[in-house]
Amino acid sequence: MATTGNPSTVTASVNYYIPPDNGVRAYFKAQVDPVTGKREQNFSVAPHDMVIENVRGKEDEYTLDKVGFQFYRAPAKHTSFLDDEEIEKEYYPETIELYKKLTGASRVVIFDHTIRRHRPGETGDSPDRRQPVAQAHVDQTGKAAIARVHRHLPAEDAPELLKKRFQIINLWRPINVPAFEWPLALCDYRSVIPEKDALPVSLVYPDREGETYGVVHNPNHKWKYLRGMTPEEIVLIKCSDSIQDGSVAVFTPHTGFIDPSTPPDAPHRESIEIRALVFYD
Repeated sequence: MATTGNPSTVTASVNYYIPPDNGVRAYFKAQVDPVTGKREQNFSVAPHDMVIENVRGKEDEYTLDKVGFQFYRAPAKHTSFLDDEEIEKEYYPETIELYKKLTGASRVVIFDHTIRRHRPGETGDSPDRRQPVAQAHVDQTGKAAIARVHRHLPAEDAPELLKKRFQIINLWRPINVPAFEWPLALCDYRSVIPEKDALPVSLVYPDREGETYGVVHNPNHKWKYLRGMTPEEIVLIKCSDSIQDGSVAVFTPHTGFIDPSTPPDAPHRESIEIRALVFYD
């Protein structure tokens, strides 16, 4: 595969949320409309050109508590990623150990995973055929994170766990091929004004509601990526942290994007994202 150097920055389009009018609560439906292949929603998105810095060679400067994300080289033992049962049996346990090693957590509960494979020309985003996400977002609000603890942990454990520090952290990894195409951009939390830039969006399921953050444009956002991430590399993405006193990064806006420096013959991006509740003693 031909490469086009290793640029220190690229300028690329980031899709930002535009809140609905009149202070109405933003929402989108989890179910895809079978006719349109799209989800019903009451907000729009608009592209903004943003500078995205390639931090290859400077990975160590970025840590979960400082900026909200952290890169690490960690080859996986499980590498096929074709069968959900196998992933849960083989990849989950090794990933839990990796979380504990990198965060010092005492307990890690993985509650789901998503495999994304870029399929050009396909529209829609069905649960079994996920495409890269091209909107700046955060997977959970603080309220949704607490709801996740109650949903995924035994009722007798949740109150005690919620008294101590807990987080939701995603672990993202390219699979099969390096992610030159549709890489993942992460926004340095230090450049975010949470009360202005994070728009709570209700995720409406038939039986319940979740809540995510859509990210509203701020020209001061500092976007980063690790160009050509390989399947041996991971990034931890903090989505929520119960410490909210200003001493640590609380979350990380992130998005897939079209990198103008992607080699024309780069293979289509494939990735797996683990989502986990992370608890501390």
